[in-house]
Amino acid sequence: MSNITSVAFGSGVLIATPSGANATPVQFGTLQDASIDISFSSKQLFGQYQFPIALARGEGKITGKAKFANIDGPLFNNCFFGQTYNPGQKMWSYNEAGSVSSSAPFVYTAANAGNFDVDLGVVYAASGLALVKVASAPAVGQYSVGAGVYTFNSGDAGKAVLVSYSYTQTSGGSRALISNRVMGTAPTFQIDFYQTNPNIAGAQWSLRLYNCVSSKLSIASKTQDFAVPELDFEALANAANAIGEINTAV
Repeated sequence: MSNITSVAFGSGVLIATPSGANATPVQFGTLQDASIDISFSSKQLFGQYQFPIALARGEGKITGKAKFANIDGPLFNNCFFGQTYNPGQKMWSYNEAGSVSSSAPFVYTAANAGNFDVDLGVVYAASGLALVKVASAPAVGQYSVGAGVYTFNSGDAGKAVLVSYSYTQTSGGSRALISNRVMGTAPTFQIDFYQTNPNIAGAQWSLRLYNCVSSKLSIASKTQDFAVPELDFEALANAANAIGEINTAV
């Protein structure tokens, strides 16, 4: 074969297959880049000279990291948290525009009051000044809330407000409760990574790591850019004392 079969281009494809109850393979969507580092410590034997006369390989370590643009709840949960998850999700309504009714009982009913979760604050639309939450009988500049109905003082009648809150969406999405698990507990997963040669059909190389544990999940945001989560992982031997396999075209 020509040497061109040994080159690869692009970020490749990365797939994790969790073990246990959440065993559905999941792809790292919109993969930006991935790296896998394989290293060993070495033990050196010296005599009276400057360079060693013998070397022995010591402990081995395989680590990897992947940056991907998809905000993927099942991937986060199955590869990092290892919790039970259910359909449905908490949604946020941020600065929902409304106005206090002009007559008693001087309320504003949230658009998603039927599935209301928790209040996240109210501000005056005109000034951006935050109102103060109280348990009941609000004064001017205060509010109380129950079951998605916001109550204000008569002095705020007719005023425009921006309301923020969360609510439950029962269909679509996923939700996992992050519990405080016993130390040492971590979900394991298989990693499959492959890249192709764009110039030759079918030319590819791949790496499979049978048993991995994630050590870090980072999610960062910034102005005028997309969020790109990063997952770090490391490999360990499986029950058969095997680490993985590498497949190449040459």
